[in-house]
Amino acid sequence: MNLQKQVMDKMKAAMKAKDTIALQALRAVKSAFLLAKTSTGVQAELTEEQELKIIQKQVKQRKDSAAIFIKQNRQDLADPELAEIAVLEQFLPEALSEEIIEEAVLATIKKIGASGMKDMGKVMGMVSKELSGQADGKIISTLVKKNLM
Repeated sequence: MNLQKQVMDKMKAAMKAKDTIALQALRAVKSAFLLAKTSTGVQAELTEEQELKIIQKQVKQRKDSAAIFIKQNRQDLADPELAEIAVLEQFLPEALSEEIIEEAVLATIKKIGASGMKDMGKVMGMVSKELSGQADGKIISTLVKKNLM
């Protein structure tokens, strides 16, 4: 079952349960799916990878917002963002641990013979593609920097 169908099913369940937080998050994802479909000009179906990237982007936006709200001591605004993150994360694959990500980074560095920070872009690109949807870009970046220095 594709992610769009799962989002629609969860949206219906949220409507019946009158769960406004979940409904708001799911409507935002549905809107992002529709926008991505129509932005190409062709009514093509999104691939699962594209769907995952859209959901990851939605989660990242909410994390950034929540961090700003917490920094400004506005927990009342941060709580709904954090609740929406929990709703959206159920559609994402299980996140990998830092150890597994670091193993992938080290393997990629060895594979391409990266020797310094000048090769960071190559390593980041390959690792990000390999672990797409399973690892946060910030964690990958931090581990690549650590291992290339």
